[in-house]
Amino acid sequence: MQLSIDKDRKTLLYLLAIGNTIAFSAWTVMLNNFAVERAAFTGDQIGVLQSLREVPGFLAFTVVLVMLFIRQQNLAILSLLLLGVGTAVTAFYPVALWLYFTTVLMSIGFHYLETLQTSLSLQWLEKNETPQVLGKLLSISALGKFATLCFIYLYIAFFAADYLLLYLLAGGVSVALGIYCWLGFPHFRDNVAQRKRLFLRSRYWLYYLLTFLSGARRQIFVVFAGFLLVEKFGFPIENMVLLVLVNTVLTWWLAPKIGSLIGFIGERRALTLEYVGLIVVFTSYAFVDNVNVAIALYLLDHLFFAMAIAIKTYFQKIADPADIAATSSISFTINHIAAVVLPAALGLVWIINYSAVFLIGAAIACMSLICSQLIPDRPRPMLETRLAKSLRPEIQA
Repeated sequence: MQLSIDKDRKTLLYLLAIGNTIAFSAWTVMLNNFAVERAAFTGDQIGVLQSLREVPGFLAFTVVLVMLFIRQQNLAILSLLLLGVGTAVTAFYPVALWLYFTTVLMSIGFHYLETLQTSLSLQWLEKNETPQVLGKLLSISALGKFATLCFIYLYIAFFAADYLLLYLLAGGVSVALGIYCWLGFPHFRDNVAQRKRLFLRSRYWLYYLLTFLSGARRQIFVVFAGFLLVEKFGFPIENMVLLVLVNTVLTWWLAPKIGSLIGFIGERRALTLEYVGLIVVFTSYAFVDNVNVAIALYLLDHLFFAMAIAIKTYFQKIADPADIAATSSISFTINHIAAVVLPAALGLVWIINYSAVFLIGAAIACMSLICSQLIPDRPRPMLETRLAKSLRPEIQA
Protein backbone atom coordinates (compact mmCIF):
# COMPACT_ATOMS: atom_id res chain seq x y z
CA MET A 1 0.00 0.00 0.00
CA GLN A 2 2.78 2.43 0.97
CA LEU A 3 4.69 1.57 -2.22
CA SER A 4 1.59 2.47 -4.26
CA ILE A 5 1.23 5.81 -2.44
CA ASP A 6 4.91 6.62 -2.99
CA LYS A 7 4.56 5.82 -6.70
CA ASP A 8 1.47 8.02 -7.01
CA ARG A 9 3.26 10.87 -5.24
CA LYS A 10 6.17 10.67 -7.67
CA THR A 11 3.80 10.53 -10.62
CA LEU A 12 2.08 13.70 -9.38
CA LEU A 13 5.46 15.43 -9.01
CA TYR A 14 6.39 14.42 -12.57
CA LEU A 15 3.09 15.73 -14.00
CA LEU A 16 3.43 19.03 -12.14
CA ALA A 17 6.96 19.39 -13.53
CA ILE A 18 5.79 18.71 -17.10
CA GLY A 19 2.92 21.20 -16.87
CA ASN A 20 5.23 23.80 -15.36
CA THR A 21 7.81 23.35 -18.13
CA ILE A 22 5.39 23.43 -21.08
CA ALA A 23 3.75 26.70 -20.06
CA PHE A 24 6.85 28.55 -18.89
CA SER A 25 9.16 27.52 -21.75
CA ALA A 26 6.53 28.52 -24.34
CA TRP A 27 5.91 31.85 -22.58
CA THR A 28 9.63 32.58 -22.39
CA VAL A 29 10.73 31.62 -25.90
CA MET A 30 8.00 33.67 -27.64
CA LEU A 31 7.81 36.66 -25.31
CA ASN A 32 10.38 38.99 -26.88
CA ASN A 33 9.12 38.45 -30.43
CA PHE A 34 5.48 38.85 -29.42
CA ALA A 35 6.22 41.96 -27.36
CA VAL A 36 8.08 43.64 -30.23
CA GLU A 37 6.10 42.38 -33.24
CA ARG A 38 2.56 42.60 -31.85
CA ALA A 39 2.69 44.93 -28.84
CA ALA A 40 5.39 47.29 -30.21
CA PHE A 41 7.31 47.19 -26.93
CA THR A 42 10.27 49.49 -26.35
CA GLY A 43 13.31 48.73 -24.20
CA ASP A 44 11.94 50.42 -21.11
CA GLN A 45 8.64 48.51 -21.37
CA ILE A 46 10.34 45.12 -21.64
CA GLY A 47 12.50 46.11 -18.67
CA VAL A 48 9.39 46.88 -16.61
CA LEU A 49 7.80 43.58 -17.68
CA GLN A 50 10.87 41.55 -16.66
CA SER A 51 11.04 43.33 -13.30
CA LEU A 52 7.36 42.57 -12.70
CA ARG A 53 8.04 38.92 -13.58
CA GLU A 54 10.62 38.64 -10.80
CA VAL A 55 8.48 40.23 -8.07
CA PRO A 56 6.43 37.06 -7.31
CA GLY A 57 9.70 35.12 -6.99
CA PHE A 58 10.94 37.62 -4.44
CA LEU A 59 7.59 37.31 -2.61
CA ALA A 60 7.59 33.49 -2.67
CA PHE A 61 7.62 33.45 1.15
CA THR A 62 3.92 34.34 1.01
CA VAL A 63 3.25 30.71 0.06
CA VAL A 64 3.33 29.93 3.78
CA LEU A 65 0.59 32.47 4.47
CA VAL A 66 -1.64 31.03 1.73
CA MET A 67 -1.08 27.56 3.21
CA LEU A 68 -3.06 28.70 6.23
CA PHE A 69 -6.13 28.34 4.01
CA ILE A 70 -5.15 25.83 1.30
CA ARG A 71 -3.28 22.56 1.66
CA GLN A 72 0.10 22.23 -0.02
CA GLN A 73 -0.88 19.67 -2.65
CA ASN A 74 -4.01 21.60 -3.63
CA LEU A 75 -2.07 24.87 -3.72
CA ALA A 76 0.55 23.32 -6.02
CA ILE A 77 -2.15 22.21 -8.47
CA LEU A 78 -3.90 25.59 -8.28
CA SER A 79 -0.55 27.23 -9.01
CA LEU A 80 -0.18 25.09 -12.14
CA LEU A 81 -3.67 26.12 -13.22
CA LEU A 82 -2.83 29.79 -12.64
CA LEU A 83 0.40 29.42 -14.63
CA GLY A 84 -1.52 27.77 -17.47
CA VAL A 85 -4.25 30.40 -17.54
CA GLY A 86 -1.73 33.25 -17.40
CA THR A 87 0.15 31.72 -20.34
CA ALA A 88 -2.99 30.93 -22.37
CA VAL A 89 -4.36 34.49 -22.27
CA THR A 90 -1.02 36.25 -22.88
CA ALA A 91 -1.71 37.10 -26.53
CA PHE A 92 -5.39 38.09 -26.22
CA TYR A 93 -4.65 41.84 -26.16
CA PRO A 94 -1.26 43.04 -27.51
CA VAL A 95 -1.04 46.08 -25.26
CA ALA A 96 1.39 46.87 -22.45
CA LEU A 97 -1.04 46.82 -19.50
CA TRP A 98 -2.47 43.45 -20.52
CA LEU A 99 1.02 41.96 -20.90
CA TYR A 100 2.00 43.31 -17.48
CA PHE A 101 -1.14 41.77 -15.95
CA THR A 102 -0.75 38.35 -17.58
CA THR A 103 2.97 38.29 -16.75
CA VAL A 104 2.26 38.78 -13.05
CA LEU A 105 -0.52 36.16 -13.22
CA MET A 106 1.76 33.65 -14.93
CA SER A 107 4.67 34.45 -12.63
CA ILE A 108 2.67 33.95 -9.42
CA GLY A 109 1.65 30.50 -10.63
CA PHE A 110 5.17 29.64 -11.77
CA HIS A 111 7.01 30.78 -8.64
CA TYR A 112 4.46 29.31 -6.21
CA LEU A 113 4.61 26.01 -8.11
CA GLU A 114 8.42 25.96 -8.10
CA THR A 115 8.44 26.57 -4.35
CA LEU A 116 5.81 23.92 -3.62
CA GLN A 117 7.43 21.34 -5.91
CA THR A 118 10.62 21.64 -3.87
CA SER A 119 8.71 21.48 -0.59
CA LEU A 120 6.62 18.44 -1.55
CA SER A 121 9.63 16.62 -3.02
CA LEU A 122 11.68 17.01 0.15
CA GLN A 123 8.72 15.91 2.29
CA TRP A 124 7.53 12.97 0.20
CA LEU A 125 10.83 11.42 -0.89
CA GLU A 126 13.09 9.27 1.23
CA LYS A 127 16.50 10.84 1.81
CA ASN A 128 18.37 8.03 0.06
CA GLU A 129 16.31 8.43 -3.14
CA THR A 130 15.96 12.22 -3.27
CA PRO A 131 19.02 13.01 -5.47
CA GLN A 132 18.01 10.40 -8.06
CA VAL A 133 14.34 11.45 -8.17
CA LEU A 134 15.21 15.16 -8.34
CA GLY A 135 17.53 14.31 -11.22
CA LYS A 136 14.66 12.50 -12.96
CA LEU A 137 12.42 15.52 -12.40
CA LEU A 138 14.99 17.72 -14.14
CA SER A 139 15.25 15.20 -16.95
CA ILE A 140 11.47 15.03 -17.42
CA SER A 141 11.26 18.83 -17.38
CA ALA A 142 13.98 18.99 -20.03
CA LEU A 143 12.06 16.49 -22.18
CA GLY A 144 8.89 18.59 -21.85
CA LYS A 145 10.82 21.73 -22.76
CA PHE A 146 12.39 20.00 -25.76
CA ALA A 147 9.00 18.85 -27.07
CA THR A 148 7.50 22.32 -26.57
CA LEU A 149 10.34 24.16 -28.31
CA CYS A 150 10.41 21.65 -31.18
CA PHE A 151 6.67 22.09 -31.73
CA ILE A 152 6.96 25.88 -31.76
CA TYR A 153 10.03 25.78 -34.01
CA LEU A 154 8.35 23.47 -36.54
CA TYR A 155 5.07 25.39 -36.46
CA ILE A 156 6.79 28.70 -37.17
CA ALA A 157 8.88 27.05 -39.90
CA PHE A 158 5.75 26.05 -41.86
CA PHE A 159 3.14 28.64 -40.83
CA ALA A 160 2.97 32.32 -39.98
CA ALA A 161 3.57 32.88 -36.29
CA ASP A 162 0.12 32.75 -34.64
CA TYR A 163 1.02 33.80 -31.09
CA LEU A 164 -2.58 33.61 -29.88
CA LEU A 165 -2.90 29.98 -30.95
CA LEU A 166 0.52 28.94 -29.65
CA TYR A 167 0.01 30.56 -26.24
CA LEU A 168 -3.47 29.06 -26.00
CA LEU A 169 -2.14 25.58 -26.79
CA ALA A 170 0.75 25.75 -24.31
CA GLY A 171 -1.36 27.22 -21.53
CA GLY A 172 -4.27 24.89 -22.32
CA VAL A 173 -2.10 21.77 -22.04
CA SER A 174 -0.88 22.92 -18.62
CA VAL A 175 -4.43 23.66 -17.49
CA ALA A 176 -5.54 20.20 -18.67
CA LEU A 177 -2.69 18.59 -16.72
CA GLY A 178 -3.66 20.63 -13.66
CA ILE A 179 -7.29 19.46 -13.89
CA TYR A 180 -6.11 15.86 -14.25
CA CYS A 181 -3.86 16.23 -11.20
CA TRP A 182 -6.80 17.62 -9.21
CA LEU A 183 -9.26 14.89 -10.21
CA GLY A 184 -6.94 11.92 -10.75
CA PHE A 185 -5.02 11.82 -7.45
CA PRO A 186 -6.16 11.52 -3.84
CA HIS A 187 -5.04 14.05 -1.30
CA PHE A 188 -1.87 12.59 0.17
CA ARG A 189 -1.51 12.96 3.90
CA ASP A 190 1.55 14.93 4.98
CA ASN A 191 4.04 12.79 6.88
CA VAL A 192 4.70 15.70 9.23
CA ALA A 193 2.44 18.71 9.83
CA GLN A 194 4.16 21.82 8.46
CA ARG A 195 4.72 25.01 10.42
CA LYS A 196 2.64 27.69 8.71
CA ARG A 197 4.53 30.78 9.79
CA LEU A 198 7.60 32.66 8.65
CA PHE A 199 10.90 32.16 10.42
CA LEU A 200 14.65 32.01 9.94
CA ARG A 201 16.70 29.48 11.88
CA SER A 202 20.31 30.22 12.69
CA ARG A 203 21.28 26.57 12.22
CA TYR A 204 20.23 26.77 8.55
CA TRP A 205 22.58 29.69 7.88
CA LEU A 206 24.83 27.77 5.49
CA TYR A 207 21.84 26.61 3.42
CA TYR A 208 20.58 30.20 3.18
CA LEU A 209 24.01 31.44 2.09
CA LEU A 210 24.50 28.73 -0.54
CA THR A 211 21.01 29.45 -1.88
CA PHE A 212 21.73 33.17 -2.18
CA LEU A 213 25.05 32.61 -3.95
CA SER A 214 23.42 30.09 -6.28
CA GLY A 215 20.78 32.64 -7.25
CA ALA A 216 23.45 35.27 -7.88
CA ARG A 217 25.51 33.12 -10.24
CA ARG A 218 22.38 31.91 -12.05
CA GLN A 219 21.37 35.49 -12.78
CA ILE A 220 24.75 36.19 -14.35
CA PHE A 221 24.30 33.20 -16.66
CA VAL A 222 20.65 33.89 -17.52
CA VAL A 223 21.12 37.58 -18.24
CA PHE A 224 24.63 37.83 -19.68
CA ALA A 225 25.83 34.50 -21.12
CA GLY A 226 23.41 34.51 -24.05
CA PHE A 227 23.82 38.28 -24.43
CA LEU A 228 27.57 37.75 -24.89
CA LEU A 229 26.94 35.36 -27.78
CA VAL A 230 24.63 37.83 -29.50
CA GLU A 231 26.55 41.05 -28.87
CA LYS A 232 30.14 39.87 -29.30
CA PHE A 233 29.73 37.05 -31.82
CA GLY A 234 26.54 38.10 -33.66
CA PHE A 235 24.71 34.86 -32.84
CA PRO A 236 21.42 34.73 -34.88
CA ILE A 237 18.05 33.87 -33.33
CA GLU A 238 17.74 30.46 -35.03
CA ASN A 239 21.12 29.42 -33.62
CA MET A 240 20.07 30.54 -30.14
CA VAL A 241 16.94 28.37 -30.38
CA LEU A 242 19.03 25.40 -31.52
CA LEU A 243 21.50 26.02 -28.68
CA VAL A 244 18.65 25.93 -26.16
CA LEU A 245 17.45 22.67 -27.72
CA VAL A 246 20.93 21.12 -27.40
CA ASN A 247 21.04 22.29 -23.77
CA THR A 248 17.70 20.65 -23.17
CA VAL A 249 18.77 17.31 -24.64
CA LEU A 250 21.96 17.31 -22.57
CA THR A 251 19.97 18.07 -19.42
CA TRP A 252 17.49 15.28 -20.20
CA TRP A 253 20.35 12.80 -20.59
CA LEU A 254 22.67 13.93 -17.81
CA ALA A 255 20.38 15.12 -14.99
CA PRO A 256 19.50 11.63 -13.67
CA LYS A 257 23.18 10.69 -13.79
CA ILE A 258 24.12 13.83 -11.88
CA GLY A 259 21.45 13.00 -9.30
CA SER A 260 22.92 9.52 -8.85
CA LEU A 261 26.42 11.00 -8.61
CA ILE A 262 25.34 13.33 -5.80
CA GLY A 263 23.81 10.39 -3.95
CA PHE A 264 27.09 8.47 -4.33
CA ILE A 265 29.75 11.09 -3.51
CA GLY A 266 27.74 13.37 -1.19
CA GLU A 267 26.79 17.02 -1.27
CA ARG A 268 30.15 18.59 -0.39
CA ARG A 269 32.11 16.79 -3.11
CA ALA A 270 29.37 17.40 -5.68
CA LEU A 271 29.25 21.12 -4.95
CA THR A 272 33.05 21.26 -4.99
CA LEU A 273 33.01 19.88 -8.53
CA GLU A 274 30.36 22.39 -9.53
CA TYR A 275 32.06 25.46 -8.13
CA VAL A 276 35.55 24.58 -9.38
CA GLY A 277 34.00 24.11 -12.81
CA LEU A 278 32.17 27.43 -12.56
CA ILE A 279 35.35 29.29 -11.64
CA VAL A 280 36.93 27.96 -14.83
CA VAL A 281 33.82 28.70 -16.92
CA PHE A 282 33.28 32.28 -15.72
CA THR A 283 36.97 33.14 -16.00
CA SER A 284 36.96 31.76 -19.54
CA TYR A 285 33.84 33.79 -20.41
CA ALA A 286 35.74 36.93 -19.45
CA PHE A 287 38.44 36.41 -22.08
CA VAL A 288 36.88 34.18 -24.76
CA ASP A 289 37.47 35.27 -28.37
CA ASN A 290 36.31 32.17 -30.23
CA VAL A 291 32.61 31.57 -30.86
CA ASN A 292 32.95 27.77 -30.66
CA VAL A 293 34.62 28.05 -27.26
CA ALA A 294 31.86 30.45 -26.13
CA ILE A 295 29.21 27.92 -27.21
CA ALA A 296 30.99 25.14 -25.30
CA LEU A 297 31.16 27.33 -22.19
CA TYR A 298 27.44 28.12 -22.51
CA LEU A 299 26.55 24.42 -22.67
CA LEU A 300 28.87 23.52 -19.80
CA ASP A 301 27.59 26.39 -17.65
CA HIS A 302 23.99 25.32 -18.15
CA LEU A 303 24.72 21.72 -17.18
CA PHE A 304 26.03 22.87 -13.81
CA PHE A 305 22.46 23.94 -12.96
CA ALA A 306 21.66 20.29 -12.26
CA MET A 307 24.29 20.20 -9.50
CA ALA A 308 22.09 22.58 -7.46
CA ILE A 309 20.20 19.44 -6.46
CA ALA A 310 22.93 18.99 -3.85
CA ILE A 311 21.86 22.16 -2.01
CA LYS A 312 18.30 20.84 -1.73
CA THR A 313 19.36 17.39 -0.53
CA TYR A 314 21.73 18.98 1.99
CA PHE A 315 18.82 20.93 3.43
CA GLN A 316 16.60 17.84 3.52
CA LYS A 317 19.22 16.06 5.65
CA ILE A 318 19.65 18.86 8.21
CA ALA A 319 16.05 20.10 8.42
CA ASP A 320 13.39 19.54 10.99
CA PRO A 321 10.73 17.88 8.76
CA ALA A 322 8.13 20.38 9.99
CA ASP A 323 10.27 23.27 8.68
CA ILE A 324 10.50 22.17 5.06
CA ALA A 325 7.53 24.05 3.54
CA ALA A 326 8.25 27.37 5.25
CA THR A 327 12.00 27.21 4.65
CA SER A 328 11.51 26.24 0.99
CA SER A 329 9.40 29.36 0.43
CA ILE A 330 11.84 31.61 2.28
CA SER A 331 14.83 30.14 0.42
CA PHE A 332 13.11 30.87 -2.90
CA THR A 333 12.86 34.51 -1.82
CA ILE A 334 16.52 34.49 -0.79
CA ASN A 335 17.41 33.03 -4.19
CA HIS A 336 15.57 35.91 -5.91
CA ILE A 337 17.23 38.73 -3.98
CA ALA A 338 19.99 38.60 -6.59
CA ALA A 339 17.41 38.63 -9.40
CA VAL A 340 16.15 42.00 -8.21
CA VAL A 341 19.56 43.63 -7.73
CA LEU A 342 22.19 42.05 -9.98
CA PRO A 343 20.88 42.49 -13.57
CA ALA A 344 20.63 46.28 -13.33
CA ALA A 345 23.86 46.68 -11.35
CA LEU A 346 25.93 44.41 -13.56
CA GLY A 347 24.36 45.93 -16.65
CA LEU A 348 26.17 49.16 -15.74
CA VAL A 349 29.40 47.20 -15.22
CA TRP A 350 28.89 45.59 -18.66
CA ILE A 351 28.90 48.99 -20.35
CA ILE A 352 32.32 49.73 -18.84
CA ASN A 353 33.92 46.27 -19.21
CA TYR A 354 31.97 43.08 -19.98
CA SER A 355 34.84 40.90 -18.74
CA ALA A 356 34.38 42.31 -15.23
CA VAL A 357 30.84 40.88 -15.10
CA PHE A 358 32.12 37.34 -15.57
CA LEU A 359 35.04 37.86 -13.21
CA ILE A 360 32.47 38.85 -10.58
CA GLY A 361 30.73 35.56 -11.41
CA ALA A 362 34.02 33.73 -10.84
CA ALA A 363 34.40 35.51 -7.48
CA ILE A 364 30.89 34.40 -6.48
CA ALA A 365 31.82 30.83 -7.45
CA CYS A 366 34.94 31.11 -5.26
CA MET A 367 32.81 32.21 -2.31
CA SER A 368 30.44 29.31 -2.96
CA LEU A 369 33.37 26.88 -3.08
CA ILE A 370 34.67 28.08 0.29
CA CYS A 371 31.21 27.86 1.88
CA SER A 372 30.53 24.39 0.47
CA GLN A 373 33.57 23.02 2.31
CA LEU A 374 31.65 23.53 5.57
CA ILE A 375 29.14 20.80 4.65
CA PRO A 376 29.80 17.67 6.77
CA ASP A 377 30.33 14.20 5.27
CA ARG A 378 27.01 13.09 6.77
CA PRO A 379 24.93 16.20 7.48
CA ARG A 380 22.02 15.83 9.88
CA PRO A 381 20.19 17.86 12.56
CA MET A 382 22.68 19.14 15.13
CA LEU A 383 25.45 18.53 12.60
CA GLU A 384 24.51 21.11 9.99
CA THR A 385 28.07 22.31 9.33
CA ARG A 386 31.60 21.17 10.03
CA LEU A 387 31.81 24.10 12.45
CA ALA A 388 29.04 22.46 14.47
CA LYS A 389 31.16 19.29 14.53
CA SER A 390 34.07 21.11 16.10
CA LEU A 391 31.97 23.20 18.46
CA ARG A 392 29.78 20.32 19.70
CA PRO A 393 31.92 17.21 19.92
CA GLU A 394 29.41 15.56 22.21
CA ILE A 395 27.17 14.72 19.23
CA GLN A 396 29.77 12.29 17.89
CA ALA A 397 28.70 9.62 20.34
